[in-house]
Amino acid sequence: MSSAIKDTRSWTDGRVIKKEIAKYMDGKKEDFIPDQKIAEKIRDNQKTDPKKVRDILKKSLAVETLTPDETAVLLNVSDKSLWEEMKETAGKVKKKVYDNRIVTFAPLYLGNLCVNNCAYCGFRCENAAAERKVLTPGEIRSEVMALAGKIGHKRLIVVYGEHPETDADYIASSIKEIYSVVVKTKKGTGRIRRVNVNASPMSINDLKKLQKAGIGTYQVFQETYHHDTYQAVHPAGTIKSDYKWRLYCMHRAFEAGIDDFGIGALFGLYDWKFEAMGLLYHSIELERRFGVGPHTISFPRFVPAQNSALTYNSKFKVRDEDFMKLITVIRLAVPHTGMILTARETAAIRGEAMPLGVTQIDASTRIGIGAYSKEDGGQHDERQQFLLGDTRSLDEVIGELAAKGSITSFCTAGYRCGRTGKCIMELLKKGEEGKFCKLNAILTFREWLDDFAGETTKASGKKVIEREIEEIRVKMPKAYPRLMEAYEKIKNGERDIYF
Repeated sequence: MSSAIKDTRSWTDGRVIKKEIAKYMDGKKEDFIPDQKIAEKIRDNQKTDPKKVRDILKKSLAVETLTPDETAVLLNVSDKSLWEEMKETAGKVKKKVYDNRIVTFAPLYLGNLCVNNCAYCGFRCENAAAERKVLTPGEIRSEVMALAGKIGHKRLIVVYGEHPETDADYIASSIKEIYSVVVKTKKGTGRIRRVNVNASPMSINDLKKLQKAGIGTYQVFQETYHHDTYQAVHPAGTIKSDYKWRLYCMHRAFEAGIDDFGIGALFGLYDWKFEAMGLLYHSIELERRFGVGPHTISFPRFVPAQNSALTYNSKFKVRDEDFMKLITVIRLAVPHTGMILTARETAAIRGEAMPLGVTQIDASTRIGIGAYSKEDGGQHDERQQFLLGDTRSLDEVIGELAAKGSITSFCTAGYRCGRTGKCIMELLKKGEEGKFCKLNAILTFREWLDDFAGETTKASGKKVIEREIEEIRVKMPKAYPRLMEAYEKIKNGERDIYF
């Protein structure tokens, strides 16, 4: 046996720390996802009384997390007119909490080596056709220069496989490398101001390393909350086969000082109604335990992945109609949370889903390792975890959003001003966070328009800014003079001014 294989096996054997699971289970044998109870609630709430549904919608509008029974009622609505009311209410909830802002980001894959063998993933260890690579510091800089200097991104979600070559030390050093890059732009400078991390569950000590490095949101998806399905798609003997190690990762993150986290499920592994309920139970547990729910919830659907028959043949694939329903219900059930809709979906599906409560999307997305700094922007099975549905440029996406009246926000001020954890949750539930974000969205959007926008997008974007400024003048007259002072500085080339 080679030393490399021995080292990998040794690293794998030491990953799951059982005492860091048990400490959060309060002496119970079962975790907080009750499969049978979830199934019963979905079954027992199939009769939907319109008055009851409307009472539940009032609770969502008050920005209160719904109960499992209330959520099950919404999941079972069959009346088309009631669904239209639900969709309309979901849009109102989003507007109340987040206004008309849409946050954009880019995923940056830094390594695709992985010790796991997940049935649905192109990066799984048994996929011999995958081209494996981990980016060096110089390659990371090249990627960031393209993202921050050519495209104009300010926020990234960095993605890693679970492997000793991309361990916590590598992740921490890569975060520092990303933050260090400053690029000259048309009128100012560009850099990444927020690095969110999508990585494997880690120990408390490893998570402390990421917190020290300046991690933004720590994002880990349970993939499926259904215990039997989870075991079926995550082979025994792999790290990822330990359901509870993954389920309690946000508990460890909070203890490590990371109070901003994102959860998600991969829709298509099991029944979509069950997964929506699982996300709710997870949110309720985090709020109960820490007073802090998830900052974001993601709901990616299956898309084809290299050498993965499951991604083509799953009996639980989610139809477009049901996809819109699950987005609506998540927005209503956890009204304060941010909702991330990724470029797995086509432009048409994303356009239809946005009004239902989506707050964040990626754009100009490339998920090959080192793909942003390469001229070849095409998709390649052997280099990607899965295939994308929307490969439009950031300029194209922002232009479409502006034409529909939405302002694209590149703001990262809240995180740097300490508006995270309990603070951000309280502000979101009161509808107060949007006031800060509205001001900062105007400033950061003007930055991007001046430095990166094409002429058509710039014209549409400036019209949106004019409307936003007028709204500030009327509704926030005390803030208006300070906004305009900062806005003039931005127009003259100053960057990263925020409230």
